[in-house]
Order: sequence, then structure tokens, then C-alpha cells
Amino acid sequence: MTEEHVKVLIIGSGPAGYTAALYASRAGLNPVLYTGGQPGGQLTITNDVENFPGYPGGITGPAMMEDFMKQAERFGTEIRYGLATSVDFSGYPHKVIIDDKHQITAESVIISTGASAKWLGLESEEKYNGKGVSACAVCDGFFYRKQDVVVVGGGDTAAEEATYLAGLANKVYMLVRRDEMRASKIMQQRVLKKENIEVLWNTETVEVMGDDNGVSQVKVRNTQSGEESLLDATGFFVAIGHQPNTDIFAGQIDMDDTGYIKTIAGSTLTNVEGVFASGDAQDSIYRQAVTAAGTGCMAALDAERFLAAKEVELEGAEA
Repeated sequence: MTEEHVKVLIIGSGPAGYTAALYASRAGLNPVLYTGGQPGGQLTITNDVENFPGYPGGITGPAMMEDFMKQAERFGTEIRYGLATSVDFSGYPHKVIIDDKHQITAESVIISTGASAKWLGLESEEKYNGKGVSACAVCDGFFYRKQDVVVVGGGDTAAEEATYLAGLANKVYMLVRRDEMRASKIMQQRVLKKENIEVLWNTETVEVMGDDNGVSQVKVRNTQSGEESLLDATGFFVAIGHQPNTDIFAGQIDMDDTGYIKTIAGSTLTNVEGVFASGDAQDSIYRQAVTAAGTGCMAALDAERFLAAKEVELEGAEA
């Protein structure tokens, strides 16, 4: 196994990772960034981004991530394609294994591995992803103003998405598999008060249907009677939760019950000295590109301060 030592190692790309890289490289920390299995993160499967400042005409997700990457490279970030397969934070410096064959010891580690939306697993869902199928109403709801849309899920996320879309869309069908929601009482009340939200109880998705222009209908099934029907809709929003991409950090760092990394309030500091978490890997609430970029900036600044303090500490020990 090959070995290497770096000052700042960034695990994962996307808005958080690339912004952390930009700040760290401008600070002269010579960061090395590994892109992970999906270079650019979730935005690479997002067609149109219109809510990120600085792009008045909008931009596609892949193009925006290309801009982020080039800006980080411009200031000296070394961007590599590879996947962190295991970590050891029990000692210092920290050890990270890349692709099971390359060991890096790092004086500081910035985690920006993101989170992935949970999907239903339908072939048609994948087919129309970005063409009417979405996992983020705040990101894509604008494109469905005055149209009919479907939201799948019965928890707080689904209730929140449906309520948000109700302010934009003509009608919102909310598909709940059971005869009750898992959402909190207050979220349920908000849904039921919206006149243009129709909750379809005991209902599951059979297929997302459409053509080259995108989604046009959704075939659904009543879980009790087995009866199938068609809903006319141009938008299909899956809101059954997200899964943070943090499995390799289990047992190495403090996480909540769902796998999001815990950070000290107002910072990106974790419970492990010299390890910082940014973006959706530690954010279960906002999950936006702009907030991810903000925490990427914070992580780089936190890492810079940590390394400066470490250097003073070593100089004092030598004296």
C-alpha cells in the first residue's frame, strides 16, 4: 500500500467540498480533494439550478460544479478521482485509505461526503429523474407553478414538501402508503388545511409515465383494494428521506441516530480533533447548495485555525 502525508485532506466534492478547497488553497494549505463516487455530488443529477446566487440566468448542476472545481484548482487544490474506503481517527495525524490501496496521513480532514435522497426504486422514476422527477421541492418547485404535482411520503419531509408546493402548484396529490401519516401533528394540520392538497391514503406508486417532454401522469394503486388509477401530473416529488453518506465514519466520529455527523453549534468541529464536517453530511435540515457551500467555507477556516494553533503548540514543545 502506498503512503502519503498531507496538511488538509478533503473527502468528497460538491458545493461543500469545492468551497472548502477554494478557501484552504487560498490560505496556502495545499489541500488534496478526493471527489468520491459521484464527483460534484447530487447537483450533477440536477438539470436547472436557479436559486444559487451569482447565476442570474440559471445554470445546470453539472456546469455549476465544473465552475466550482475549476475555481478551486485555480488556487492550487489538487483534485483527484477516488473514494475514501476507510478511516482511522483514533490517533494523530489521521489516517484515510483511498480505494483500498493508498494510505494518507492528514493533519486535518474535512468531510464533505454529502447525503443521497432515498428513492422508490422504480425504473420509470430513474428514467424521468430531472425531467419531472425530483427529491427537492425547494430546488425544483418553481418549475411547476400552476401545474399539478405528486408528492410521495407520509413523514415530516413529505408534509413540508407538499405544503411548500401548495404555494406554487395548482394542485398537489400527496401519496401516503398507510391510512395515517408519520408526520408530526402540526405538519399534518398544515397539510390538511391547504385546499389544493389532496391526500390519497393507502396509495402507492406503480409507475411514472410521460414522454420526451417529461412526466405527464402517475399510475397509482390502492394498497387495500388493489385498484389502479392515473393522476395527471407534470411533477413527481419523492420525499421519503435522505441518507447521509457517512458509513465509513461509523465508530470513528459522533453521529446522530440517522447517520448525520454531529458538529459543535456554530462551527464545523466534530468530537475528533482536526476533523471537520461540512455540507449535507452534517445538515439534515436545510440541504441546499448555498448552505453546503457556506459550511465548506466554515470548515476550511476552522481547519486553518486548528493548524495554526497546532503549529504554535509544536513550536512551544520544541522550545
